[in-house]
Amino acid sequence: MYNQILKWKTDLLQMLWPEDIESFPSWKVLLTRMLQVSFAVVRDFLEGQLTLRSMSLVYTTLLSLVPLLALTFSVLKGFGVQNQLEPMLVSTLSALGDKGEEIARQIVGFVDNIKVGVLGSLGLGMLIYTVISLLHKIEKSFNYIWHIEQARPLGQRFSEYLSVILVGPLLIFSALGMTASLMNSTVVDTLAGMPVLGLLVHSIGQIIPYVLVIIAFTFVYIFMPNTRVKIGPALIGGTVAGIAWETAGWAFGTFVANSGNYTAIYSGFAILIMFMIWLFVSWLILLLGTSIAFYCQHPEHLAVRHGTQQLSARMTEKLALLAMFYIGRHYYRQQSDWQLDEMARWLGVPLNVSETILDKLHSAELILLTSEGKPPYVPARDMDTLQTRHILEAIRSGNEGDGMMLWRLPAEPAVDRLLQARDEAMDQAMQHQTLKEMVLAGLEKNSARTGGEKNR
Repeated sequence: MYNQILKWKTDLLQMLWPEDIESFPSWKVLLTRMLQVSFAVVRDFLEGQLTLRSMSLVYTTLLSLVPLLALTFSVLKGFGVQNQLEPMLVSTLSALGDKGEEIARQIVGFVDNIKVGVLGSLGLGMLIYTVISLLHKIEKSFNYIWHIEQARPLGQRFSEYLSVILVGPLLIFSALGMTASLMNSTVVDTLAGMPVLGLLVHSIGQIIPYVLVIIAFTFVYIFMPNTRVKIGPALIGGTVAGIAWETAGWAFGTFVANSGNYTAIYSGFAILIMFMIWLFVSWLILLLGTSIAFYCQHPEHLAVRHGTQQLSARMTEKLALLAMFYIGRHYYRQQSDWQLDEMARWLGVPLNVSETILDKLHSAELILLTSEGKPPYVPARDMDTLQTRHILEAIRSGNEGDGMMLWRLPAEPAVDRLLQARDEAMDQAMQHQTLKEMVLAGLEKNSARTGGEKNR
C-alpha cells in the first residue's frame, strides 16, 4: 500500500512538473502553473504553519482590536465621520448575522470608554505600542511565507505603520462614501428603473463589495512583507483571497443562522466563540492569499517545502560557479538591476538558497553589494585575475572558523594525500581559468547557438 501511494505521488509530481513545459501552448502553461500553485498552497496548509499563525493572530487581534479602533476613532473624529465606525464594523462582521451587530456595539462601547485625550503620554504610548505590536506580528507571519528572515527596523515600523493607521481609515471611508453616493445618485436610480440597465446596475452593486475587498487585500500583500512585492502577484492573491473571504462570509453566515445548539450549550460565550472562529477563518484566508502571491512571484519555490534546504557539496559548488558566471556576465555587459529574486530565477532555486550562496561569495570577498542604480552584485576582484578555482576554494572553506576547525581534525596521511591529489587534479583541470575567460566562453557558446538557430 505504501509503495502504491508513493507511486501515485510520483506520478502526480511528474504531471505537475513536466520536463518539456516550454513546448506547451500558452493556455496549457497557464493551467499547469495554476495547478502547481494550488498544489503548493494546499501543501503549506497541510503542514500546519499557516493555521498556527492564524490562531496566533486571533489572540493578538483580540488584545489589540480596541486600541486599534480607538486610534482610528480619534482620526475619524478629527474629520467628523466617527459615527461611521459602527456601520463599518457591522458590515465587516455581517457574517455573524445579528450577533455581529451586537459585537460591533460592544466594541464601539469599549472604544468610547477610551478617552485618548486624557490618557496622558504614557497611556497614549502604550496604546500606540499595542497597535504597532499587532502590525509587527502580522508582518512576521507574512515574512515567514515570503521566506524573509529580517523584519523592518524599529524606526521604520513606527513611521510606516503609523502612516497606514492614520491615512488608511480616511481612504477606506472616502471610498465607501463615494461608492454609496454614486449608487444612490439620481442617475443611477434612473438607470436602475430600466429593464436591461437595471440588471447591470444591480450586478455592479453586487460586485463592488468584492472589488473593495480585493483592493484592500492587494494593498496588504504589497505593504506588509518586508520585501518588494510586484503588483501582478499581489493582485492575483488579493483577487483569490477577496472572493474567498466574501464567499466564506456568506457560508459562515448560513452556519451561524443554523447554530442554535451552540447558543444553547455555550450561552453568552457563543458570541465570543463565533467571533473567534470568524477571525481565524479571515486570517487564514488572508495568509493563504499572500502564499498565492508569493508563489506567483517566486515560482522556483513551488516544488520545495518551506524551510532551509540542505545542499550537497556538489550542488553548492555548481551554484557558486553559476552565480559568479551570471554576475560576471552581467557586469561584463554593463547591465543593471540584478536583484536577488532575479538571481534565484536564473539559478532555478528557492530564494533562501540563492541568498545563502551569495552570502558565502560575499563573505569570501568575491562579490560586492552596490547601490544607487548600479548592479547590486558585482565581482569584487578583477575578472582577468580572479581564477575559477578560487571560487570553489571559497565555497569549500566557508564557515570553517564558525565551528570545528580543520587543523583540529585527526591527521591521517592516507586521507591527506588523497585530498591533496584531488586538489591538484582540480587545479590542472581548470588550467588557471579566470572568471572573464569563463564568461567569454559562455557568451561565444550562446552566440554560436543563436547563429545556428537562425541558419536553420
